[in-house]
Amino acid sequence: MSETGMDRIFVGGGGEGYGMPQHLLLKYGNRHGLIAGATGTGKTVTLQILAESFSKAGVPVFLSDVKGDLSGLAKSGDALGKLHDAFASRAATIGFTDFGYDSFPVTFWDLYGEQGHPIRTTVSEMGPLLLSQLLQLTEAQEGVLNIAFRVSDEQGLPLLDLKDLQSLLIWVGENSDSLSLRYGNVSTASVGAIQRALLVLENQGGDRLFGEPALELSDIMRTDPDGRGRISILASDKLMASPKLYATFLLWLLSELFEELPEVGNPDKPKLVFFFDEAHLLFDDAPKALVDKVEQVARLIRSKGVGVYFVTQNPDDVPEDILGQLGNRVQHALRAFTARDQKALKLAAETYRMNPRFDIETAIKEVGTGEAVTSFLEAKGVPGMAEQTLIRPPSSQLGPITAGEREEIVKTSPIAGKYEAVVDRESAFELLKARAAAAAQEAEAAEATQAEASGNVRGRDELEREFSKARRYDGQSYERASTKTGTRSTSSRKSTDKSFGEEMTKMVMKELTGTTGRRIVRGILGGLFKAR
Repeated sequence: MSETGMDRIFVGGGGEGYGMPQHLLLKYGNRHGLIAGATGTGKTVTLQILAESFSKAGVPVFLSDVKGDLSGLAKSGDALGKLHDAFASRAATIGFTDFGYDSFPVTFWDLYGEQGHPIRTTVSEMGPLLLSQLLQLTEAQEGVLNIAFRVSDEQGLPLLDLKDLQSLLIWVGENSDSLSLRYGNVSTASVGAIQRALLVLENQGGDRLFGEPALELSDIMRTDPDGRGRISILASDKLMASPKLYATFLLWLLSELFEELPEVGNPDKPKLVFFFDEAHLLFDDAPKALVDKVEQVARLIRSKGVGVYFVTQNPDDVPEDILGQLGNRVQHALRAFTARDQKALKLAAETYRMNPRFDIETAIKEVGTGEAVTSFLEAKGVPGMAEQTLIRPPSSQLGPITAGEREEIVKTSPIAGKYEAVVDRESAFELLKARAAAAAQEAEAAEATQAEASGNVRGRDELEREFSKARRYDGQSYERASTKTGTRSTSSRKSTDKSFGEEMTKMVMKELTGTTGRRIVRGILGGLFKAR
C-alpha cells in the first residue's frame, strides 16, 4: 500500500481483528475533519501523518504546534532509532509497503518572533467582533468599539497596531457627547474599560500580533519546486498561556482565508488544509454570534478549497452544528469514568455510520495508543462505515528538533527577512497626534493675538493719559507765566512747545522700550508678516 495514490491518502489499515485499509480521498479533503481522543492516545501522530501526506500530494498545510513536537516534520525519521522496529512492524502489519523516512518543507511561524518568522495582522483586519471576543468585552463595550471602527473608516484613520486603537479611543472619549448624538450612547466608562482590556492584552504580549508587515496569505499557501506543499507550523507552546489570543488569532486566519480566496467549487484536492489543535479553546465561553460565525465559515470555506480539521479531546467540545459538517473522522480512545464522560462517549459513537461487525461505543473505549475508530467520506461524499484502524507510522522525526536546527531552517526559509522588521507607517496614532499639535498651535496663536490686541488698547490708553497730563501741566505753566508778565512772548511759546515735544519723545521712547511698547511693535510687525 502506498502512502499517497493519485487521488487518495493512506491513513491506516487493519491487521487481525481490524477492518479494511482506510483512505482519505483528496477530492473530499476540503470537507473538513475531526481528530479526537484523550491525552496520550495518538492524536499528534495522526495529525503528523496527515500533514505529511497532504504535503506529498502538493497541498500546503497550516497547523499549530501546541507541545513543540510537530517541529519534527522538518527532519527525517531515523532508521537506526529506537522506534524503528516498532514502526517497521506496524507498517508490515497494515500492508504499508511504501513506508520510508523523509523530511518535509517547513516554514516556522511565531507570534512572538522567537521560534519562527513573526506573524501579524492589523487591528482593522481583525475587526470589532473578533477583537471584542479577544478582549472579553460586554455588549455595551463592544458597541463603543464598533463606533470607534466606524469613526476610523469615516475619518481616514487607519488602525494598524494597538497604539492606533488606544489613541482613537482617547479621541472618542473626548468627543463622546457629539458622537453619542450620531451613533448612540458613548460612555467614557466603556472607553476606559476597553483601554484597560487593551493594557492587559499588551502585557500578555498580544501587541506583537498587531502591526505591519501583515501576513500575506500566499506565504502560507506555498508549494516547493519539487511539487510538495509547504507545512506552516505556528509555535503555540507559549501562546497557549493566553488561550483567548490563540483561539482568536486562528479564527481570524480562517476568516481571512474565507474572505480573500476565490471560489473554486469542487477541486481535485484542497488548496490548503488547516489543523486547529486544542479546538475546544475556540468555543469555550464563546458568545452565540461568534459560534454562528465559525459555523458559517466552516460551511462555506470548503468552496474556497480549504479543509479545516479540528483536533480536540472530546467530540462534544465542538458544537453540534459544526460537528455535523466534519465528514472525515479519526476517533482515538476516550476515557469514560464519569457520567458526563459516558454521555459524551455515547454521543461520539452515534455520529458514526454503524458497522455490524463491532460495537462502536465499546471500540472507542478500548482502542490502544496509535489505534482509532475511523470514518472517511466515500464516493459521492457518503460517510464510510466505521472501522477499527491501526494508524500508519510517520516518515518524519517523532518529537521536536533542536533549537539550532530550527534556527537554521528559519534563516534559509524562502520568506526569511520579509516579516522580521516592523514597519510603522503613518496611521491613526500619528494622524491624531498631528491634529492635536495643529489644534494646540491654533489655540496658542489665538491667545497671542488676543493678548496683542489687549496690549495695544492698554498702550494707547496709557499714552493718551500721559499726553493729557502733559497738556494740563504745560497749560498751567503757560497760564502762570501770562499772569506774571501779562503777555506771552514768542520765545517763551517756542520754549514751551520744545519742552513739551521733548517730553513726549522721551515718554514714547520709554513706552516703546517697555513691555507695552514691545507688544505694539510685535502687533504691527506681526500684522505685516501675516499679511505678507
